[in-house]
Amino acid sequence: MRWYPDVSGRWQSVAMTVDSERRSAARRSAGSAGVARAETHRGALRPLELATASVLAALAVVLTVAGWFLPHLGVIAAMAVVPLGVVAHRHRIRALLVATFTASLLCFLVAGTGAVTNIVECAAVGGLVGVAKRRSWNPLSLVAGTAVIGPVLGAASVGILDMFGSLRKLTILQLRNTWVGVRRIVELAAPPGGVVGSLNSFVDSALRLWWVTVFTVVVVGTVWLVLVAWLILGPVLDRLEWIDADDRLDDPGATLIGACGGSEVVPGPVPVRLDSVSYAYPGSAKLALAEVSISIGEGLMVALVGDNGSGKSTLLRILAGRSPTSGFVTRPGPAGLGRKGGTALIMQHPETQILGVRVEDDVVWGLPSSHGVDVEGLLESVGLAGMGGRETAGLSGGELQRLAVAAAMARSPRLLLSDESTAMLDGQGRRQLTALLRSLGGTEATTVVHVTHRPAEAQIADEVYRMQAGCLTAGIARVGATVDVKESAAARSRADVSVPAQSPLRPEPLKVVGVSHTYSLGTPWANAALSQITLSFEPGDGVLIVGDNGSGKSTLAWIMAGLLRPSQGTVTLGDRCVLEAVGSVAVAFQHARLQLQRSTVGLDLRAAGATDDASARAALLQVGLDPDELLDRKIDGLSGGQQRRVALAGLLANRPSVLVLDEPLAGLDAAGQEGIIEVLAGLRRQSGVTVVVISHDLEGTERVAERVVQLGSGRVLSDTSRGALR
Repeated sequence: MRWYPDVSGRWQSVAMTVDSERRSAARRSAGSAGVARAETHRGALRPLELATASVLAALAVVLTVAGWFLPHLGVIAAMAVVPLGVVAHRHRIRALLVATFTASLLCFLVAGTGAVTNIVECAAVGGLVGVAKRRSWNPLSLVAGTAVIGPVLGAASVGILDMFGSLRKLTILQLRNTWVGVRRIVELAAPPGGVVGSLNSFVDSALRLWWVTVFTVVVVGTVWLVLVAWLILGPVLDRLEWIDADDRLDDPGATLIGACGGSEVVPGPVPVRLDSVSYAYPGSAKLALAEVSISIGEGLMVALVGDNGSGKSTLLRILAGRSPTSGFVTRPGPAGLGRKGGTALIMQHPETQILGVRVEDDVVWGLPSSHGVDVEGLLESVGLAGMGGRETAGLSGGELQRLAVAAAMARSPRLLLSDESTAMLDGQGRRQLTALLRSLGGTEATTVVHVTHRPAEAQIADEVYRMQAGCLTAGIARVGATVDVKESAAARSRADVSVPAQSPLRPEPLKVVGVSHTYSLGTPWANAALSQITLSFEPGDGVLIVGDNGSGKSTLAWIMAGLLRPSQGTVTLGDRCVLEAVGSVAVAFQHARLQLQRSTVGLDLRAAGATDDASARAALLQVGLDPDELLDRKIDGLSGGQQRRVALAGLLANRPSVLVLDEPLAGLDAAGQEGIIEVLAGLRRQSGVTVVVISHDLEGTERVAERVVQLGSGRVLSDTSRGALR
């Protein structure tokens, strides 16, 4: 995509379809779609490259320091070649240089110059092997590369030791001490004679000619490390190839063209007009958006409704600055994603955009101190008052969502994109955040585009549009304050699928006795999540656990499934501790993407418990999904709602005794919610599976759960039948 000022002085982005298709074809023919298109990127490092370099550099530091300090385990330090090689394989060499510099600096502070030497050598070898794998070099090319970097590293090592006398003396002393230890072992094993004396003379000569010794050792070590890296790193890179390294928000083809003299262009995200915009994700022949045309003005709240998979999130990415495959996007200037006065995006899964260790750090992450953010005021506006000092790792899903909203608002965006930002919130939180979005969209400062499945949220918007199969219908006409957000006939048909449920392997009672749990126990950041929880679930029970954000619902789910050991108390399934029966109590996470571990839907279902394609297809039908359409679909090509149902299908394929679902209806359209409710009700009726649903409210779960447990501040406030609540 290229940006240029049109005749009216506005900025227009045009998808250069012919050139982009040629480049895409060339990139696809160069290697797997999972490998980053490193050769085509130019300019400064992109966010994805920086993030990858930072995380893998930290892993290299951990391996190096562990190998440096643990006795007789120096080989661990050599494994730092793996993360550094992954950086070189998936990104540009400059990303590897950033990772190497960062890791070297940290290693120098922690372990001194020796650890830095290990990082540099691992980076050189990892870079060689990573590039060789990415470009599919033949063995002779790899040998030639080794023949170059080995002597270069050897000469560099000799030069450094020659320049720094103290370091040279320390190195020679270390080598001599190492020989003393080896000699003692040789003396115990070797027969009396001149063997030890000959070895002594050889070592003395080698240390006198230290430059020859160091050069030889480094060259031989480099050759050895290349061989090890090729054997170890190669399979790792092959396993990672299916992971798409494409950043769906970053635009690798975007350039700015105009009479700016190289100066920074001020963001101008709104008003924005899309003309005949289409988009297809890399490697997919299907259009996620098809000929979409829409105009969004300033100071409005716009609601997008539609079925799961209809293209709502893709449209938000285009509004956030992603290049369309074809069509035109016109606005006053660049979208300026993440910049002050630009565009802010609140994603479906808040954990993917939380970076700070503490809440107050995350709000201002990446902003200059001169920006003057009222952190406490922002936190109060989203319902997190007084939580600035809390660790983000201890927040619930709903609290993470509120924090993501606060961080977005801290950038004073002209365009705020909200992708199901209320899905994980309790009733009060939804009302509070919806009112906040409405107030922002009612000013000239901010335009809000809000994706939602809830009629109450859509009906307060200034404009409402429906997405269906990648197409955008005209603005929805409203009668009074009512907005029709009913699903399409195609979506309704998904809820009509009825497949007999399989019986669990062993229906057993689940008992939670005296369970308490504290995160970061024994630290200043200790946070009590649960206190003296006692509950009992019989085979075939249907139980709804409700409570506000932060009440401990998700923590209880993880403990019930045996994925988290409680600080106090026990959880048993039948006569077994649940920690010894992981898998018999299946848990569906709030964020389904976290438990989808394979590249395609079919492979993930097979890994989760489906014995063959037939059982995988049956599991998909059981949750109302079309196996013909989705069995071979890439996981990252699914919508959030589709991912949630695929995760549930994987759990059902394993035939658990107890099924715990954490916010199973969040982010689903009306047909999707109806389909999941039917599946869960059928499981209880036909197979005796215990179903525990964790949610924020009672609505829509009458056919699944007749018993309601209410949590508050980590305690059981009530445990009663649904009829008693009326």
